Amino acid sequence: METPTEHSASLWPLFVYGLIVLSLVGAMLGLSYILGQHHNERATHDPYEGGILSTGSARIRFSAQFYLVAMLFVIFDVETIFIFSWAIAFRELGWYGYTGVIVFLILLVVVLIYEWRAGALDFGPDGKKILKAYRKMSAGQ
Repeated sequence: METPTEHSASLWPLFVYGLIVLSLVGAMLGLSYILGQHHNERATHDPYEGGILSTGSARIRFSAQFYLVAMLFVIFDVETIFIFSWAIAFRELGWYGYTGVIVFLILLVVVLIYEWRAGALDFGPDGKKILKAYRKMSAGQ
């Protein structure tokens, strides 16, 4: 059994390492404060938005298509996890596991078809709408 002096003796490298890390962090922050630029202009304390002054509210509405794409990502990410875990335990699961993964894949195909029909995979403007607009523009000239 270790005595208290042996136990504390084994921790001193950790304390030295922590002291070195804190000293380096303090030195970097101190040097950046001393050597850095100090200015107090009109927009200094405003949030930075790529050089553009912010206007309006930060609360904006996202398109429903954004949420459909997010659902697709989550659905197929979880699918990958389940299929990998099934593949690892393939021999232990046998036919019961095989039928379970087939049912799972069928459900995912149904979800994919639903998402496709809902328009989640339409990432750009509809091709038919583009052709229709082009024909109108061509007919007007």
